[in-house]
Amino acid sequence: MSTEQALNAAVLRSDRFRLEREADWIRLEDIVTNMEKGKSRRLSDDDVLALPTLYRTLLSSLSIARENSLDAGLIDYLEGLALRSYFLVYGTQTSFGRWLGSFFGGGWSRAVRAIQYDIWIALSVMIAGATIGYILVAGDSDWFYALVPGGLSEVRVPGATEDALRGTLFGGQNEDGLGMFAAFLFSNNAQVAILAFALGFAFAIPSILLLIHNMALLGAMFWVFAQRGLTVDFAGWLSIHGTTELFAILLAGAAGIHVGRSIAFPGARSHLKAASDAGKRSALVMAGVIVMLICAGLLEGFARQLIDNTAGRFGVGGGMLLLWLVYFIGFGRQRRGSGA
Repeated sequence: MSTEQALNAAVLRSDRFRLEREADWIRLEDIVTNMEKGKSRRLSDDDVLALPTLYRTLLSSLSIARENSLDAGLIDYLEGLALRSYFLVYGTQTSFGRWLGSFFGGGWSRAVRAIQYDIWIALSVMIAGATIGYILVAGDSDWFYALVPGGLSEVRVPGATEDALRGTLFGGQNEDGLGMFAAFLFSNNAQVAILAFALGFAFAIPSILLLIHNMALLGAMFWVFAQRGLTVDFAGWLSIHGTTELFAILLAGAAGIHVGRSIAFPGARSHLKAASDAGKRSALVMAGVIVMLICAGLLEGFARQLIDNTAGRFGVGGGMLLLWLVYFIGFGRQRRGSGA
């Protein structure tokens, strides 16, 4: 058989192969196109039920086409259609509203509980950081100026009088906008939360150091108010938004530590697989951290200025902390006997 005859025979086989199966391919492509465009309601029940069968038939056709070295253009077409069909048959198809419902309906809380070991590590680090800052400034007040950025402390400095410090905590309902220090705390803590997560890939070491440094600043500020007997009042001033804000930092730091710990100790998995699994879980936690930071910003912008007494501030701050704890600990758990 000459080369020309062999080529003609191959074309004939390809044409016959296409004619025998093309109707199924066209039907599958129409179904896939409608689903990709969000027009699934236009499909009949028969089309929806036929999707898996048509997909498997397509794979069989693709296998035959490859084995018999049929037309390259035909193979490319079948491969493209197979890829598009795969995501519709096996991928998770959901709207943003459904995803949001699933996220707040238990997805976020389950992701947080999944990294509980890392949360305890982050909590220990944050407590240690605040303690270090307090002890350093108590031993030498010059450490305050090394830990707290200049221009932000105003009258909140070592040696300030009780009246001056108390004036920064109360009587601020008529202020325009947020106080400089409070605004700094929010913007700084938001940056710390994002960086603590983003730097987790470096075996979590930068995340831990960042948490220590940030909490050392807070510990130094606590000492300034403690020296004048205003520890409780300062804690109340901070708690109204701080319970949410610091909780968000805790989760962000834990998410970064979770990624770093998974890379450092992947177990039986490969480093890439461990990093991928931890990254997906931590990203879900971080989506919730953004929500918490927005809540903290609203509390800081309104409640902190409207409530001018320590008891009321503790009430709001404690209520928010209880809300988060109840959600993370108890919400979205599987019922006994239910499937995973």
